[in-house]
Amino acid sequence: MKRTGGFLLKVVLSLLLLARLAPAGFSQPQVLTSEPQETQTAAREYFIREYIIGPRDLLEIKVFELPEFDHTVRVSEDGSITLPLLGNVQVGGLTKEKVEQKIADLLDKYVKKAQVSVFIKEYQSSRVAIIGAVEKPGMYELVGRQTLLQMVSQAGGFKENAANEIYILREGQDGNTASISIDLEDLLLNGNQRLNIPLQPNDVINVPVDKLITIYVFGQVRNPGALQVKMSKKITLLQAIAQAGGLSENASKRGVIVKRKDKTGKETNLRVNLNDVIKGKRKDIPLREGDVVIVKESIF
Repeated sequence: MKRTGGFLLKVVLSLLLLARLAPAGFSQPQVLTSEPQETQTAAREYFIREYIIGPRDLLEIKVFELPEFDHTVRVSEDGSITLPLLGNVQVGGLTKEKVEQKIADLLDKYVKKAQVSVFIKEYQSSRVAIIGAVEKPGMYELVGRQTLLQMVSQAGGFKENAANEIYILREGQDGNTASISIDLEDLLLNGNQRLNIPLQPNDVINVPVDKLITIYVFGQVRNPGALQVKMSKKITLLQAIAQAGGLSENASKRGVIVKRKDKTGKETNLRVNLNDVIKGKRKDIPLREGDVVIVKESIF
């Protein structure tokens, strides 16, 4: 299958069918329409930078000082290409940057410090990139049918600070990136093998670092102060109060305020009646990094 202009593959129909057929009570791979732009860009840059060129890859080579040298060539089975002036050049096993440097060195007798650019137009070698919180991030050969956990095992496994939710990035035939969300807790602790999906050539496995966030709980709780929790745990207002030792005897369940600042620094105050949350009349409030919870004293 040709791969033109992208590093990922289309999310196959069988994956969507699997999601439809999976019984209730088990989480399934979630196919998201897009991933945050910075994540997509970082993954793309990493893949292009670290990709190891191999047989059948199609390369577009340009030399700024020698327009007549511009050439599009496919890598042969032995990992070589044929170029004007230079003849047979071995490029298999090298990254894009190393190929650029190698061609520049070979052209040195014709042009000093030639500016060489290599663009990989088609990715034919079967490789997968693993980035983020694994022991040995990098590019790995995809031989035969391999699953997510098999490939992560080759990368030394997950680090302790790996987030609970990881992503497999794929590019569709339309050029848009799809992100497949995997719940690690369900996969590893519950043994949900529906999440241990088969990988495809040029997949990028992104394992975010699960950083600690700080939330503050003050006022009429037993242990007021700062709470540090993992971002993936998505702590709620009731959970934060519980971690702060619970309400004191003088606490007002009606007088709870959540102070929150947006990206511009503007502060908003959200007033919450805990009785409504406890009785299910109102949803519990998910807290964010930097939120300040204030439990007022009851006047009765």
